[in-house]
Amino acid sequence: MPYQSWLEPIIYVLLLIGLTPLAGFYIFRVLDGGRFRGDVLLRPLETAIYRLSGIDPARPMAWREYLLCLLLFNGLGVAAVFGLQLAQGALPLNPQGFAAVSPLLAFNTAVSFATNTNWQAYSGEVTLSYFTQMLGLTVQNFLSAATGLAVMAALARGLTRREDSGLGNFWSDVVRATVYLLLPLSLLLAVVLMSQGVIQNFGAYVHATTLAGQDQLLPMGPAASQIAIKQLGTNGGGFFGANSAHPFENPTPLSNFLEMFAILILPAGCAFAFGLMVKSRRHGAALLAAMFILFLASLTVGLWAESRPDPSLFNRPLLEGKETRFGTGPSVIWAMATTVASNGSVNAMHDSMAPLTGGLALFNIMLGEVVFGGVGSGLYGMVLFVALTVFIAGLMVGRTPEYLGKKIEARDITCAAVGVLAPGAALLLLSSLACVLPAGLSSLANRGPHGLTEVLYAFASAANNNGSAFAGLNANTPFYNLLTALAMLVGRFGVIVPVLMLAGNLARKRYTPPSAGTFPTEGLMFVVLLTGVILIVGALTFFPALSLGPIMEQFLMAGGRTF
Repeated sequence: MPYQSWLEPIIYVLLLIGLTPLAGFYIFRVLDGGRFRGDVLLRPLETAIYRLSGIDPARPMAWREYLLCLLLFNGLGVAAVFGLQLAQGALPLNPQGFAAVSPLLAFNTAVSFATNTNWQAYSGEVTLSYFTQMLGLTVQNFLSAATGLAVMAALARGLTRREDSGLGNFWSDVVRATVYLLLPLSLLLAVVLMSQGVIQNFGAYVHATTLAGQDQLLPMGPAASQIAIKQLGTNGGGFFGANSAHPFENPTPLSNFLEMFAILILPAGCAFAFGLMVKSRRHGAALLAAMFILFLASLTVGLWAESRPDPSLFNRPLLEGKETRFGTGPSVIWAMATTVASNGSVNAMHDSMAPLTGGLALFNIMLGEVVFGGVGSGLYGMVLFVALTVFIAGLMVGRTPEYLGKKIEARDITCAAVGVLAPGAALLLLSSLACVLPAGLSSLANRGPHGLTEVLYAFASAANNNGSAFAGLNANTPFYNLLTALAMLVGRFGVIVPVLMLAGNLARKRYTPPSAGTFPTEGLMFVVLLTGVILIVGALTFFPALSLGPIMEQFLMAGGRTF
């Protein structure tokens, strides 16, 4: 790969590092509940929502009530999106006259968007009306991201409050995250994307004649508004089937860079904001450092792997499946950025990348998407690994581990272990079923290790609420619609429940001042140990499966064999 191809990744990383503190400070001010400069424009909207909904934003909730409200809210979201899909044939803003979505696919899609996964077993331009896309999917893009931010805020309060059962107010957290953070940023990004050519209209599809004289049907629709929040909210659901490889979603190199940047800026900012929330900027910086180390490692190896010639193609470059408007470099940046965040968008087909690159994308997801991760969700997932890290450090010195002044005891470690292992267990168990049942094997486009990677990637994407597709697997079958929906529910709420339980446990504990035996959760030693724990847990859990999939395929490709 020529040196010019490394220029965009370097600019991307430097800009991300430079703007992360600004994004983090803004997230902190929003979730802190106080007033800040500029909020006067949106304060009437916040107040109106509270009045119409009968919400008292100042009333604190214990973790059980906070969790109950969250589950009720998300359950209603699933029901609403499910109902919209079944009734879309009779609803407005449907110029193409799309009929109702089949019940199993509608259920899968409803679960997908409510869990911030945005896994899509359909092609949007031939399945969903504008009304369903806007009122169902786009709304859930906002609310699922706001839910992740709310849980992160509740966890931070659990760490800072002393002998107190309150974790804040769920409704207030969701409203503030939506009104002050996600709405204005999405509006701004949507306008910029429209200036680059991303479409935003309500017209019927357009018939055009190609240069070859063939008739072509051009899909239309309100795409820019959904593209903006799908990236900022780490959702990733494409308005069109080709997702961000489609020129109407991603028309120019500038739109490509902005969409890539939008994927990671808020998740990275969440780590900085968390440090402010728990009154330890150095701890937030340590979490960011661990995230950047893992991201840069996967990005560097991915760029190297895609720059190598393919022996099975007579040492020609790996260009199949890449978006030729952007090139190999941006395709790899996008693949790594989306898989370290819970963002399912793609601008190239991961199925066509070198086995090592595809395996890295898969491993990023398998780690639980805590390397930045989703908006809010990546941070609280990382804190579960922090709890395991300080527990291991405590065992080393023979004393009760502490985290930011709170003792980490058996119940806390149980919560952390359940939250870390639940998505992985769903991934491996459901992948095993797919590999032995005809209903799972019949959807494969490839056999051998590549076929195994397709199955692993599908369930990893679902169980870790990523949503990106490896391609090559027909997921719109009863088997995959039901099992990926189950994986998405386990991956989302199998983590949120123990996180809120952990937050409730910590909130009730006394503050313990640090002593000479306290393991510091900042500095180089902590970053190294935290990174090691993440990698070791990932390696011990998934290395056997990865060895039979992308690792084996990489060695076979070097010998000129493909699948």
